[in-house]
Amino acid sequence: MKIFYFTGTGNSLYVAKRFEGELYSIPKVLRSNELRYQDEKIGIIFPCYGLAAPKIVREFVEKVTLESPYIFAILTYGNMIANGVGWFTNYAKKNGISIHYANSLLMVDNYLPIFDVEEQKKKQKNIEENLRVLIKDISESKEYINKGSVLDVILTSGFQQVTKVLPEYNSPKKFSINDDCNNCGTCIKVCPRDNISIDKEQVNSKPIHGDTCEFCLSCINLCPKKAIKLKSEKNPDSRFKNEHVTLKEIIESNS
Repeated sequence: MKIFYFTGTGNSLYVAKRFEGELYSIPKVLRSNELRYQDEKIGIIFPCYGLAAPKIVREFVEKVTLESPYIFAILTYGNMIANGVGWFTNYAKKNGISIHYANSLLMVDNYLPIFDVEEQKKKQKNIEENLRVLIKDISESKEYINKGSVLDVILTSGFQQVTKVLPEYNSPKKFSINDDCNNCGTCIKVCPRDNISIDKEQVNSKPIHGDTCEFCLSCINLCPKKAIKLKSEKNPDSRFKNEHVTLKEIIESNS
């Protein structure tokens, strides 16, 4: 079984590891020349962004060829998923990928503009119990698509339109970097888009974000000095990394 995953702060990587398949990082796949894969089972695991799929996952679906009698998708999310699962299933089908099983998993929400991670950690989300159900479903090759209600479809569709009209909605222009930055380069290593750089010739140069930001907030959440901030945060001292995943694993996934 091959598992393709995208992770910013470890949630989706943790889920991917639990399926005990052969792991493939989506950012790394997109940087390679190998875009055709086959196996008895193939999984795609990623966080829900904007009630749909991240740009990097859409790009993966558009470019890759997956050959398998059973393809499944798991979307991790922290608050609301609306029709994210159904949306992705349709998007994959339009790009030649038939999904046989698609579901979601509620986890800790690390979208810092709206949620306080510390408060999120206190919520009972039954992650392990629900994850075991998903693993069992896949082991039994269950076929199921968790489609949303009519209202869910409207919410996802509407939110996608908003992000098109307001391209600055999730932009690194909202980031700031204070003097706590020690140029360790962690933000560069965890960025899935190679979107961060440091001018090494300039003394005390701070990281610079380019224009291909995925807004995964990995650079902010994983900065050891908490030097990267959002102009608007629910709790400026609140940061997140999945406790079952190491920083090294995230770097290896995205660097």
